[in-house]
Amino acid sequence: MSKQRHEEIKSLIRYHDHLYYVLDKPEITDSQYDELFRQLLEIEAQNSDLDLADSPSQRVGGEPLSAFEKGAHRKPMLSLANGYNSQDIVDFDAKLRRYLGDDKTEITYCCEPKYDGLALEIIYENGVMIKALTRGDGTLGEDVTENVKRIRSIPLRLKTQKPPSLLEVRGEVLIFKKDFEALNSQQEEEGQSGFANPRNAAAGSLRQLDPTIVSKRPLRFFAYALGDYTDIFFNTQFEWIEYLASVGLPVTQKYKEHPIRIKANNIHEAIEFYHSLKNIRHELPFEIDGTVIKVNSTSLQTRLGEIGRSPRWALAAKYPPEQARTRIKNIFVQVGRTGVLTPVAEMEPALVGGVKVSFATLHNFDELEKKDVRIGDEVLIHRAGDVIPEIISVDLEKRPADSKPFFVPQSCPICNNPTTKQSEEVAWRCTNNFCPAILKGSLKHFISRKAFNMDKVGEKLIDELVESKLVNCYSDLFTITKDQILSLPRKGEKSASQIYQSIQNKKEISLSKFIYSLGIRFVGERTSEILASHYGDLRHFLVADYEGLQSLHEIGPKVAESIINYLSNKLIQNEIEKLISLGLNILPNQTNSLVSDSSLSNFNFLVTGSLPVSREEAHSYIRSKGGNILSSVSKNLNYLIAGEAPGSKLKKAQDLNIKILSWEEFLQLLPTELNEKETL
Repeated sequence: MSKQRHEEIKSLIRYHDHLYYVLDKPEITDSQYDELFRQLLEIEAQNSDLDLADSPSQRVGGEPLSAFEKGAHRKPMLSLANGYNSQDIVDFDAKLRRYLGDDKTEITYCCEPKYDGLALEIIYENGVMIKALTRGDGTLGEDVTENVKRIRSIPLRLKTQKPPSLLEVRGEVLIFKKDFEALNSQQEEEGQSGFANPRNAAAGSLRQLDPTIVSKRPLRFFAYALGDYTDIFFNTQFEWIEYLASVGLPVTQKYKEHPIRIKANNIHEAIEFYHSLKNIRHELPFEIDGTVIKVNSTSLQTRLGEIGRSPRWALAAKYPPEQARTRIKNIFVQVGRTGVLTPVAEMEPALVGGVKVSFATLHNFDELEKKDVRIGDEVLIHRAGDVIPEIISVDLEKRPADSKPFFVPQSCPICNNPTTKQSEEVAWRCTNNFCPAILKGSLKHFISRKAFNMDKVGEKLIDELVESKLVNCYSDLFTITKDQILSLPRKGEKSASQIYQSIQNKKEISLSKFIYSLGIRFVGERTSEILASHYGDLRHFLVADYEGLQSLHEIGPKVAESIINYLSNKLIQNEIEKLISLGLNILPNQTNSLVSDSSLSNFNFLVTGSLPVSREEAHSYIRSKGGNILSSVSKNLNYLIAGEAPGSKLKKAQDLNIKILSWEEFLQLLPTELNEKETL
């Protein structure tokens, strides 16, 4: 019965993963998904004989690697020959005809985007993913299997009743533009260097030695080719792609009403697609740098074969680089809602890829120093991402003789308070929590769609409210009157009434959204949901302690410390009390998905060594029963669960006479011992 239920839950989670991560059409809520996952972990913790090879539980946890091992490709991962314009595409078609000895028959092509990401090969045996390799040198790649398991859009088991015994799928790992911007914002908020572009972010993320870091990065995958395979055959490249989609792998289809993969009946249709894709490339959610044109017929592909290190039957028709030269007029500093200072270059307007740009972010002062950008410099810029330009280089020969380096301001450009930098960070910050820039950023986060969602209160209004000193904290939003709104520029009776009513209508909010609205450093939407699910109501969350926080899924020492520092601030405590006194109703969490029963409540555990299940699974199971996970051995520890190679924690627990159990003893004996202890 356990095996049958295990297969059912695995199938359900795979189904919902595909809907959410591939089709972007979720059918259940996050809490319902979490409940399914909790049931999966519980079944696996209680039944050691289950097959975990394709279990979604393999996507979480994981020990850091010391280095990546090398793996050989059965078939070389070849690079493509390049073209750069319509004539190159015509010449490509002509060369194929000459090689085939046929100048009259039209060749059909499969045309699709050339992704600007990282090439990857995923190997399935009997439908189950067993390995993933980077391209490497084309013959040997790095084994990144554990990291690829964390990419939710990639199925661990193919969606087919009759999988081939071997299927090597090739494609591209990338990060969507909007996810890249969010990732860079998070990097900068954490005091880390931002990534230069989405491709670097994807490559850097996939090559992290710690899989838990990879699981937090917004990596995506698109399949477009095959390596080696058995038991299947199709006549065309287009049919191969359709097959990959049918077994659950993400492939390109279309963007809105624009087809981004087509079958071209001749080279002229291929050229037309090349130009049409170029025209919409900046609308696409991901980066591309050209169009890949492949002979559609697989039999023709075989006849054409390879030339050097490239298939003769494919061409990467690239788009010209979108670069321009301009001059730096000024460098100024922006201050974000967490106080981070970001240098920004103001440039003489330049046309890049059909878009006029005047500003470029320099990310942080380390990046500014590295590139040595100065006022008056002539620079080469590249349009990276959707509209965000990047400064590539400085023309030192044209640098003005009187130019001076731009240094970190010792005081905030907004409030003149001192700036500071933590030793482990690259970010400089304003030290004034009441800095107008920080206040504006915090309020904009507070009223945003994922927080209070005040639809009539926009960013421009927040700027006006702060600058007029009508709003100096969160609670001031709920005390503002209609007459005060009317006193602002260009506010009539109707708009003032709508703004006032929009604010008053938002006096009820879920706990997870309220936690998110506070803008606690490192606490995003997902972490807010975890906190709300665990603590249940605001009262319990406000008295959270460090060890209890760190024991939670996905919350590490840095996040726990940030939450404790925030909640211990007297000004914050007073502000939350004032919000409640003004009638704000913070709804308690209805279902605590992290705690299914309370059989282990009031007991503290610590796990050490290698167990039959992953560390993450063990923690999740203990938490699902109400138990707490401690980070170190202390007198507060009730039980140490020890596996193989437990290390120094075992000796310390023995010295303190703490009860030590194996994982099996914990599962079989602990409930009885707890009952006896409770009776006493």
